[in-house]
Amino acid sequence: MTPTVLILCTGNSCRSQMAEVLVNHDLAGKARAVSAGTRPQPKVADGAIAALQQLGLATDCLYPKDVDVFLDQDVDLVITVCDNAKESCPIFPKPVRSIHLPFHDPHGEPLESFIAVRDDIRARLVPAVKEALGL
Repeated sequence: MTPTVLILCTGNSCRSQMAEVLVNHDLAGKARAVSAGTRPQPKVADGAIAALQQLGLATDCLYPKDVDVFLDQDVDLVITVCDNAKESCPIFPKPVRSIHLPFHDPHGEPLESFIAVRDDIRARLVPAVKEALGL
């Protein structure tokens, strides 16, 4: 069965969404990524959408989700991508391995900042998932 990675941040509107798309693209068939927030925002940041679309990646199905949705699901790895989410990360019903890998929050900054964060996620988070899951 394909392992599931939950990528967690506060608003689930930027970093975790980009990480979800990048993991699902780069590790297709080897890992399944989902993302959520401890306090989800109303929508995914336009800059995050634009940064993903610039690579030709699909963004139609992205929307902020509350972490509570995933508490009853089988999750093999949790990655927190902001310090706030690490502090308020919920307790899962069964022990789940977790990694804290913080990324800069580009909200309110130009598209170049979103692209830099996207590239940083691809350079650091995707290899961390591969290593953690032994892929």
